[in-house]
Amino acid sequence: MNENNTMTPIAKVQIGINPLTWTNDDLPSLGADTPLEVCLSEARQAGYSGIELGNKFPREASVLGPILQQHDISLVSGWYSARLLERSVEDEIEAMQDHLNLLRALGSSVMVVAEVSGCIHGDQSAPLSQRPRMTEAQWVEYAARMTQLADYMAGEGVKMAYHHHMGTVIETEAEVDKLMAMTGDNVGLLLDTGHITFAGGDALAVAKKHAQRIKHVHCKDIRPGVLKDNLNRDSAFLNAVLEGVYTVPGDGSIDYLPIFEVLKTVNYSGWIVVEAEQDPAIANPLTYAKMGYEYLSSNLTKAGFAF
Repeated sequence: MNENNTMTPIAKVQIGINPLTWTNDDLPSLGADTPLEVCLSEARQAGYSGIELGNKFPREASVLGPILQQHDISLVSGWYSARLLERSVEDEIEAMQDHLNLLRALGSSVMVVAEVSGCIHGDQSAPLSQRPRMTEAQWVEYAARMTQLADYMAGEGVKMAYHHHMGTVIETEAEVDKLMAMTGDNVGLLLDTGHITFAGGDALAVAKKHAQRIKHVHCKDIRPGVLKDNLNRDSAFLNAVLEGVYTVPGDGSIDYLPIFEVLKTVNYSGWIVVEAEQDPAIANPLTYAKMGYEYLSSNLTKAGFAF
């Protein structure tokens, strides 16, 4: 209680999942035969109240809305492939209109944005050492463009959550720090625990440094043995995925409770999303979806969140 003897409000979050558990956007052969209805019904069965967009989702609000409503599940967000290294802010704004309007129409208040200029995460022949990097001059221009884009999005009622990602220009903890330092506050951060760990970073440290900027959270756990082997061989990103580098929270090496406790200190109130791409033929989607939900709900409760 506070000095006025009133109860301190409990921070509230929502727990969602990404359809990558069932069917993979970067490698469509994974889960290719799994219909959207199975993704939605099993996600709800496992306890999730929301789901992110995937390649099997209709992109018209009038079509997708009733489908989501039928399954009693909300639209969390959806990945947007930005190319601000290659095009102007004006061109990027024009390119994102359909995506922005779909999210907003279906009640989503955050957009996952990732820079894909020169990216290699979808190329099974490209080792991760070949991923793109920016010059100092590119960093300055890029940060200015990203800030302008985020300011526009904020004015449209949708928050930007920048997704650092393996195989892209912003991958490491140092690059995340630099992006946050060089951009305005409307450039929110998507904390992806699996990607930052894969890149050699510390998810807890990133959470502590940038807690106020975190607008979205992707929870994927790491199998350390698989990660070490793939780093030693300089594997392509998708090959590491196929070998099981990622799994759901609670099944790998990342301790999520301290991360959630950091988010609690800033009253984080967004989505906590399981996004753990695996081969669904090996890792049964419903089994792993339930495992992730149970682990997250338990640790969010311990951290003082309601959901």
